[in-house]
Amino acid sequence: MSLEEIREERIKKIGYYPVSVSRNFEIADVIIKFSKIKKPIFVVGRIRAIRSHGGSIFFDIDDGTGLLQAYIKEDEVGKAQFSLFTETIDIGDFVELKGTLFKTKKQEKTIKISKWRIIAKSLRPLPEKWHGLKDVEERFRKRYLDLLMNKEVKERFLLRSKIISEIRNLLDKDGFMEVETPILQNLAGGALAEPFTTHHNALALDLYLRLAPELFLKKLLVGGFNKVYEMGKDFRNEGIDATHNPEFTMLELYESYCDAEYLRGFTEKILKELIKKVCQKKEITYGENKISFAKKFSVISYFDAFKRTALMPEPEKARREDFSLRAKQFGIEVEDFETKEKIADNIFKKICRPKIIQPTFVIDYPVGSSPLAKRKPDNPEMIDRFQLIIGGLEIVNGFSELNDPIDQRK
Repeated sequence: MSLEEIREERIKKIGYYPVSVSRNFEIADVIIKFSKIKKPIFVVGRIRAIRSHGGSIFFDIDDGTGLLQAYIKEDEVGKAQFSLFTETIDIGDFVELKGTLFKTKKQEKTIKISKWRIIAKSLRPLPEKWHGLKDVEERFRKRYLDLLMNKEVKERFLLRSKIISEIRNLLDKDGFMEVETPILQNLAGGALAEPFTTHHNALALDLYLRLAPELFLKKLLVGGFNKVYEMGKDFRNEGIDATHNPEFTMLELYESYCDAEYLRGFTEKILKELIKKVCQKKEITYGENKISFAKKFSVISYFDAFKRTALMPEPEKARREDFSLRAKQFGIEVEDFETKEKIADNIFKKICRPKIIQPTFVIDYPVGSSPLAKRKPDNPEMIDRFQLIIGGLEIVNGFSELNDPIDQRK
Protein backbone atom coordinates (compact mmCIF):
# COMPACT_ATOMS: atom_id res chain seq x y z
CA MET A 1 0.00 0.00 0.00
CA SER A 2 1.37 3.41 -0.96
CA LEU A 3 1.83 6.25 1.51
CA GLU A 4 -1.10 8.12 -0.02
CA GLU A 5 -3.35 5.04 0.20
CA ILE A 6 -2.43 4.61 3.88
CA ARG A 7 -3.27 8.26 4.46
CA GLU A 8 -6.68 7.88 2.81
CA GLU A 9 -7.45 4.83 4.92
CA ARG A 10 -6.55 6.65 8.10
CA ILE A 11 -8.65 9.68 7.18
CA LYS A 12 -11.69 7.37 7.16
CA LYS A 13 -10.98 6.57 10.82
CA ILE A 14 -10.96 10.18 12.01
CA GLY A 15 -13.44 10.91 14.75
CA TYR A 16 -13.89 13.66 17.32
CA TYR A 17 -10.81 15.66 18.33
CA PRO A 18 -11.18 16.74 22.00
CA VAL A 19 -10.36 20.31 23.01
CA SER A 20 -8.77 19.24 26.28
CA VAL A 21 -7.47 16.02 27.81
CA SER A 22 -7.23 14.47 31.26
CA ARG A 23 -3.73 13.81 32.60
CA ASN A 24 -2.51 13.68 36.17
CA PHE A 25 0.80 11.90 35.62
CA GLU A 26 3.65 12.17 33.15
CA ILE A 27 5.01 8.78 32.17
CA ALA A 28 8.44 9.57 33.63
CA ASP A 29 6.78 10.08 37.03
CA VAL A 30 4.73 6.90 36.60
CA ILE A 31 7.93 4.89 36.10
CA ILE A 32 9.62 6.44 39.15
CA LYS A 33 6.62 6.27 41.51
CA PHE A 34 5.14 3.06 40.10
CA SER A 35 4.92 1.05 43.34
CA LYS A 36 3.37 3.98 45.26
CA ILE A 37 0.52 4.70 42.82
CA LYS A 38 -2.53 2.72 43.89
CA LYS A 39 -5.42 4.71 42.41
CA PRO A 40 -6.49 4.89 38.75
CA ILE A 41 -4.53 7.47 36.80
CA PHE A 42 -4.76 9.35 33.50
CA VAL A 43 -1.86 9.38 31.02
CA VAL A 44 -1.63 10.62 27.45
CA GLY A 45 0.78 10.11 24.58
CA ARG A 46 1.56 8.71 21.18
CA ILE A 47 1.27 4.98 20.40
CA ARG A 48 4.65 3.64 19.32
CA ALA A 49 3.95 -0.10 18.96
CA ILE A 50 0.93 -2.46 19.03
CA ARG A 51 0.89 -6.20 19.86
CA SER A 52 -2.46 -8.01 19.52
CA HIS A 53 -3.36 -11.22 21.41
CA GLY A 54 -6.94 -12.16 20.52
CA GLY A 55 -9.20 -10.48 23.05
CA SER A 56 -6.43 -8.29 24.44
CA ILE A 57 -3.85 -5.86 23.09
CA PHE A 58 -0.55 -4.61 24.45
CA PHE A 59 0.82 -1.34 23.13
CA ASP A 60 3.50 1.21 24.04
CA ILE A 61 2.64 4.83 24.70
CA ASP A 62 5.15 7.70 24.66
CA ASP A 63 4.36 11.17 26.06
CA GLY A 64 7.79 12.67 25.45
CA THR A 65 9.00 12.01 29.00
CA GLY A 66 9.11 8.23 28.76
CA LEU A 67 7.62 5.01 27.39
CA LEU A 68 4.96 2.92 29.18
CA GLN A 69 3.34 -0.35 28.21
CA ALA A 70 -0.47 -0.31 28.12
CA TYR A 71 -2.91 -3.23 28.20
CA ILE A 72 -6.46 -3.12 26.87
CA LYS A 73 -8.80 -6.09 27.23
CA GLU A 74 -12.30 -6.54 25.88
CA ASP A 75 -13.61 -7.74 29.26
CA GLU A 76 -12.36 -4.56 30.94
CA VAL A 77 -13.50 -1.85 28.52
CA GLY A 78 -16.46 -3.56 26.88
CA LYS A 79 -16.94 -4.91 23.38
CA ALA A 80 -17.81 -1.56 21.80
CA GLN A 81 -14.75 0.27 23.15
CA PHE A 82 -12.44 -2.63 22.34
CA SER A 83 -13.76 -2.92 18.78
CA LEU A 84 -13.41 0.83 18.33
CA PHE A 85 -9.76 0.57 19.38
CA THR A 86 -8.98 -2.28 17.00
CA GLU A 87 -10.80 -0.62 14.09
CA THR A 88 -9.54 2.95 14.43
CA ILE A 89 -6.20 3.04 16.25
CA ASP A 90 -2.89 2.98 14.36
CA ILE A 91 0.71 3.37 15.39
CA GLY A 92 1.41 7.09 15.69
CA ASP A 93 -2.02 8.05 17.04
CA PHE A 94 -2.34 10.10 20.23
CA VAL A 95 -4.59 8.71 22.97
CA GLU A 96 -5.79 9.43 26.49
CA LEU A 97 -5.82 6.44 28.85
CA LYS A 98 -7.37 5.86 32.26
CA GLY A 99 -6.31 2.79 34.20
CA THR A 100 -4.50 1.11 37.08
CA LEU A 101 -0.89 0.02 37.25
CA PHE A 102 0.34 -3.57 37.45
CA LYS A 103 3.32 -5.68 36.46
CA THR A 104 3.11 -8.49 33.93
CA LYS A 105 4.56 -11.95 34.49
CA LYS A 106 7.78 -10.62 32.94
CA GLN A 107 7.72 -7.75 35.46
CA GLU A 108 6.97 -5.16 32.79
CA LYS A 109 5.45 -1.99 34.25
CA THR A 110 2.02 -1.66 32.62
CA ILE A 111 -1.20 0.34 32.80
CA LYS A 112 -4.42 -1.70 32.53
CA ILE A 113 -6.95 0.43 30.71
CA SER A 114 -10.50 0.93 31.97
CA LYS A 115 -11.29 3.84 29.67
CA TRP A 116 -9.69 5.44 26.62
CA ARG A 117 -10.26 7.95 23.84
CA ILE A 118 -8.35 9.24 20.86
CA ILE A 119 -6.78 12.72 21.02
CA ALA A 120 -5.46 13.07 17.47
CA LYS A 121 -5.04 10.85 14.43
CA SER A 122 -1.70 10.27 12.72
CA LEU A 123 -2.50 10.40 9.00
CA ARG A 124 0.95 9.22 7.95
CA PRO A 125 2.68 6.14 9.39
CA LEU A 126 5.82 6.52 11.47
CA PRO A 127 9.03 5.19 9.91
CA GLU A 128 9.44 1.54 10.87
CA LYS A 129 13.22 1.66 10.93
CA TRP A 130 14.29 5.27 10.91
CA HIS A 131 17.87 4.26 11.75
CA GLY A 132 18.00 2.49 8.41
CA LEU A 133 17.52 5.75 6.51
CA LYS A 134 20.88 6.62 4.96
CA ASP A 135 20.04 10.04 3.55
CA VAL A 136 21.49 12.48 6.11
CA GLU A 137 19.88 15.46 4.38
CA GLU A 138 16.45 13.82 4.71
CA ARG A 139 17.01 13.37 8.45
CA PHE A 140 17.83 17.05 8.88
CA ARG A 141 14.95 18.22 6.67
CA LYS A 142 12.51 16.16 8.78
CA ARG A 143 14.09 16.80 12.13
CA TYR A 144 10.84 16.09 13.96
CA LEU A 145 10.97 12.46 12.76
CA ASP A 146 14.65 12.20 13.59
CA LEU A 147 13.87 13.37 17.12
CA LEU A 148 10.88 11.07 17.44
CA MET A 149 12.60 7.92 16.25
CA ASN A 150 16.20 8.48 17.38
CA LYS A 151 16.71 8.61 21.14
CA GLU A 152 20.32 9.80 20.81
CA VAL A 153 19.26 12.83 18.77
CA LYS A 154 16.63 13.79 21.33
CA GLU A 155 19.15 13.44 24.15
CA ARG A 156 21.49 15.75 22.24
CA PHE A 157 18.77 18.43 22.12
CA LEU A 158 18.14 18.05 25.85
CA LEU A 159 21.86 18.26 26.55
CA ARG A 160 22.12 21.45 24.48
CA SER A 161 19.32 23.04 26.47
CA LYS A 162 20.99 22.10 29.74
CA ILE A 163 24.35 23.48 28.57
CA ILE A 164 22.80 26.84 27.65
CA SER A 165 20.98 27.03 30.98
CA GLU A 166 24.14 26.23 32.95
CA ILE A 167 26.23 28.75 30.99
CA ARG A 168 23.71 31.44 31.89
CA ASN A 169 23.78 30.39 35.55
CA LEU A 170 27.59 30.48 35.67
CA LEU A 171 27.87 33.88 33.99
CA ASP A 172 25.05 35.42 36.02
CA LYS A 173 26.69 34.11 39.19
CA ASP A 174 29.94 35.77 38.13
CA GLY A 175 28.25 39.16 37.80
CA PHE A 176 27.72 39.29 34.04
CA MET A 177 24.57 40.92 32.71
CA GLU A 178 22.75 39.27 29.81
CA VAL A 179 21.66 41.69 27.08
CA GLU A 180 19.97 41.67 23.67
CA THR A 181 21.48 43.64 20.80
CA PRO A 182 19.97 44.31 17.34
CA ILE A 183 19.75 41.52 14.79
CA LEU A 184 19.13 43.99 11.94
CA GLN A 185 22.15 46.27 11.57
CA ASN A 186 23.04 49.03 9.13
CA LEU A 187 26.72 48.00 9.24
CA ALA A 188 27.90 44.45 8.66
CA GLY A 189 30.53 44.41 11.38
CA GLY A 190 32.00 42.35 14.20
CA ALA A 191 33.40 39.54 12.06
CA LEU A 192 34.96 38.81 8.69
CA ALA A 193 32.15 37.10 6.77
CA GLU A 194 29.62 37.59 3.98
CA PRO A 195 26.38 39.05 5.41
CA PHE A 196 22.74 38.38 4.59
CA THR A 197 21.15 41.55 3.17
CA THR A 198 17.55 42.68 3.59
CA HIS A 199 15.56 45.88 3.05
CA HIS A 200 13.46 48.00 5.40
CA ASN A 201 10.54 49.36 3.35
CA ALA A 202 9.40 52.12 5.71
CA LEU A 203 12.88 53.61 6.02
CA ALA A 204 13.94 52.73 2.46
CA LEU A 205 17.10 51.34 4.03
CA ASP A 206 19.26 48.31 3.27
CA LEU A 207 20.11 46.35 6.41
CA TYR A 208 22.16 43.30 7.31
CA LEU A 209 21.49 40.34 9.55
CA ARG A 210 24.22 40.58 12.14
CA LEU A 211 27.46 38.68 11.74
CA ALA A 212 28.20 39.07 15.47
CA PRO A 213 26.95 41.20 18.39
CA GLU A 214 30.46 42.57 18.98
CA LEU A 215 30.05 46.25 18.08
CA PHE A 216 26.89 46.76 20.15
CA LEU A 217 28.33 44.91 23.14
CA LYS A 218 31.35 47.22 23.03
CA LYS A 219 29.03 50.22 23.02
CA LEU A 220 27.52 48.86 26.24
CA LEU A 221 31.01 48.83 27.74
CA VAL A 222 31.37 52.46 26.69
CA GLY A 223 28.02 53.13 28.36
CA GLY A 224 29.33 51.89 31.69
CA PHE A 225 28.32 48.21 31.83
CA ASN A 226 31.52 46.39 32.74
CA LYS A 227 30.47 42.74 32.31
CA VAL A 228 28.02 41.90 29.54
CA TYR A 229 27.18 38.86 27.44
CA GLU A 230 24.74 37.79 24.76
CA MET A 231 23.76 34.33 23.69
CA GLY A 232 21.87 34.53 20.43
CA LYS A 233 21.62 33.97 16.70
CA ASP A 234 24.18 35.22 14.19
CA PHE A 235 24.02 34.90 10.41
CA ARG A 236 26.78 34.42 7.85
CA ASN A 237 25.97 33.95 4.18
CA GLU A 238 28.64 31.35 3.55
CA GLY A 239 29.16 27.62 3.12
CA ILE A 240 27.64 24.75 5.06
CA ASP A 241 29.58 21.83 6.52
CA ALA A 242 29.77 19.80 9.73
CA THR A 243 30.93 22.81 11.77
CA HIS A 244 29.40 25.74 9.88
CA ASN A 245 25.80 26.83 9.40
CA PRO A 246 24.43 30.09 7.92
CA GLU A 247 22.33 30.56 11.08
CA PHE A 248 23.99 29.64 14.35
CA THR A 249 24.00 30.41 18.06
CA MET A 250 27.02 32.10 19.60
CA LEU A 251 27.96 33.29 23.07
CA GLU A 252 29.92 36.53 23.17
CA LEU A 253 31.03 38.25 26.36
CA TYR A 254 33.09 41.28 27.35
CA GLU A 255 34.62 42.39 30.63
CA SER A 256 36.25 45.76 31.22
CA TYR A 257 39.72 46.15 32.73
CA CYS A 258 40.81 42.57 31.86
CA ASP A 259 43.33 41.15 29.41
CA ALA A 260 43.57 37.96 27.36
CA GLU A 261 45.53 36.12 30.05
CA TYR A 262 42.73 36.75 32.54
CA LEU A 263 40.16 35.66 29.96
CA ARG A 264 42.01 32.37 29.40
CA GLY A 265 41.81 31.60 33.11
CA PHE A 266 38.15 32.63 33.25
CA THR A 267 37.32 30.51 30.18
CA GLU A 268 39.03 27.46 31.67
CA LYS A 269 37.19 27.91 34.98
CA ILE A 270 33.79 28.28 33.32
CA LEU A 271 34.28 25.27 31.01
CA LYS A 272 35.46 23.00 33.80
CA GLU A 273 32.48 23.97 35.96
CA LEU A 274 30.16 23.47 33.00
CA ILE A 275 31.49 19.99 32.22
CA LYS A 276 31.22 19.01 35.89
CA LYS A 277 27.61 20.23 36.19
CA VAL A 278 26.35 18.86 32.89
CA CYS A 279 28.33 15.62 32.57
CA GLN A 280 28.94 14.87 36.27
CA LYS A 281 32.55 13.97 35.43
CA LYS A 282 35.81 15.50 34.22
CA GLU A 283 36.16 13.51 31.01
CA ILE A 284 34.04 13.39 27.87
CA THR A 285 34.15 11.31 24.70
CA TYR A 286 34.17 13.09 21.36
CA GLY A 287 34.35 10.77 18.36
CA GLU A 288 37.18 8.35 19.04
CA ASN A 289 38.89 10.62 21.56
CA LYS A 290 38.58 10.86 25.32
CA ILE A 291 39.02 14.49 26.33
CA SER A 292 40.05 15.30 29.90
CA PHE A 293 39.15 18.48 31.77
CA ALA A 294 40.93 17.38 34.94
CA LYS A 295 44.28 19.04 34.21
CA LYS A 296 45.27 22.62 33.52
CA PHE A 297 44.73 23.46 29.84
CA SER A 298 47.84 23.36 27.65
CA VAL A 299 49.23 26.50 25.99
CA ILE A 300 51.06 26.66 22.64
CA SER A 301 51.99 29.60 20.43
CA TYR A 302 50.45 29.93 16.98
CA PHE A 303 53.78 29.52 15.20
CA ASP A 304 54.86 26.61 17.42
CA ALA A 305 51.73 24.80 16.21
CA PHE A 306 53.01 25.26 12.65
CA LYS A 307 56.41 23.90 13.62
CA ARG A 308 54.91 20.79 15.20
CA THR A 309 52.20 19.90 12.70
CA ALA A 310 52.79 21.79 9.44
CA LEU A 311 56.54 21.05 9.52
CA MET A 312 57.55 24.67 8.96
CA PRO A 313 60.85 25.32 10.82
CA GLU A 314 60.56 29.14 10.96
CA PRO A 315 56.98 30.18 10.21
CA GLU A 316 57.41 33.54 11.97
CA LYS A 317 59.95 34.51 9.26
CA ALA A 318 58.06 32.99 6.34
CA ARG A 319 56.92 35.17 3.45
CA ARG A 320 53.60 34.97 1.65
CA GLU A 321 55.24 32.85 -1.03
CA ASP A 322 56.43 30.35 1.59
CA PHE A 323 52.96 29.94 3.08
CA SER A 324 51.44 29.73 -0.40
CA LEU A 325 53.81 26.94 -1.41
CA ARG A 326 53.18 25.02 1.83
CA ALA A 327 49.40 25.41 1.41
CA LYS A 328 49.50 24.01 -2.12
CA GLN A 329 51.59 21.07 -0.89
CA PHE A 330 48.77 20.32 1.55
CA GLY A 331 46.17 20.59 -1.21
CA ILE A 332 44.84 23.95 0.02
CA GLU A 333 43.67 26.33 -2.69
CA VAL A 334 45.31 29.77 -2.64
CA GLU A 335 43.64 32.86 -4.12
CA ASP A 336 45.63 35.81 -5.49
CA PHE A 337 43.87 38.28 -3.19
CA GLU A 338 44.57 36.33 0.01
CA THR A 339 47.07 37.82 2.45
CA LYS A 340 49.91 35.94 4.09
CA GLU A 341 47.90 35.78 7.32
CA LYS A 342 44.83 34.38 5.53
CA ILE A 343 46.87 31.64 3.83
CA ALA A 344 48.49 30.78 7.15
CA ASP A 345 45.06 30.63 8.79
CA ASN A 346 43.85 28.20 6.12
CA ILE A 347 46.86 25.96 6.81
CA PHE A 348 46.22 26.18 10.54
CA LYS A 349 42.56 25.21 10.16
CA LYS A 350 43.21 22.23 7.89
CA ILE A 351 46.53 20.90 9.18
CA CYS A 352 47.31 22.18 12.66
CA ARG A 353 43.96 22.48 14.42
CA PRO A 354 42.62 18.95 13.76
CA LYS A 355 45.67 17.51 15.58
CA ILE A 356 45.00 19.44 18.78
CA ILE A 357 42.69 17.15 20.75
CA GLN A 358 43.08 17.93 24.45
CA PRO A 359 42.03 21.43 25.66
CA THR A 360 44.73 23.78 24.42
CA PHE A 361 45.05 27.56 24.24
CA VAL A 362 46.78 28.74 21.07
CA ILE A 363 48.29 32.18 21.72
CA ASP A 364 50.44 34.88 20.09
CA TYR A 365 48.97 35.42 16.64
CA PRO A 366 50.46 37.69 13.94
CA VAL A 367 49.00 41.20 13.87
CA GLY A 368 47.24 40.80 10.51
CA SER A 369 45.09 37.91 11.71
CA SER A 370 42.73 39.92 13.92
CA PRO A 371 42.34 43.68 13.38
CA LEU A 372 40.59 44.48 16.67
CA ALA A 373 43.09 42.83 19.03
CA LYS A 374 45.73 44.74 20.99
CA ARG A 375 49.39 44.40 19.98
CA LYS A 376 51.75 42.70 22.43
CA PRO A 377 53.92 45.28 24.22
CA ASP A 378 57.11 43.21 23.80
CA ASN A 379 56.46 42.47 20.11
CA PRO A 380 54.20 44.86 18.14
CA GLU A 381 54.06 42.39 15.24
CA MET A 382 52.05 40.00 17.43
CA ILE A 383 48.63 40.42 19.05
CA ASP A 384 47.36 39.38 22.47
CA ARG A 385 44.85 36.89 21.16
CA PHE A 386 44.00 33.26 21.94
CA GLN A 387 41.87 30.43 20.64
CA LEU A 388 40.79 27.45 22.70
CA ILE A 389 40.98 24.26 20.66
CA ILE A 390 39.28 21.06 21.89
CA GLY A 391 38.86 17.92 19.80
CA GLY A 392 40.29 19.69 16.77
CA LEU A 393 37.58 22.40 16.91
CA GLU A 394 37.78 26.08 17.76
CA ILE A 395 35.62 26.48 20.86
CA VAL A 396 36.58 29.99 21.98
CA ASN A 397 38.22 33.00 20.37
CA GLY A 398 39.31 35.89 22.57
CA PHE A 399 41.75 38.76 22.86
CA SER A 400 42.77 41.88 24.70
CA GLU A 401 40.60 44.52 23.11
CA LEU A 402 42.30 47.16 20.99
CA ASN A 403 41.58 50.54 22.63
CA ASP A 404 44.07 52.70 20.75
CA PRO A 405 41.78 54.68 18.41
CA ILE A 406 44.65 55.66 16.07
CA ASP A 407 45.76 52.05 15.67
CA GLN A 408 42.16 50.96 15.28
CA ARG A 409 41.51 53.51 12.53
CA LYS A 410 44.55 52.22 10.63
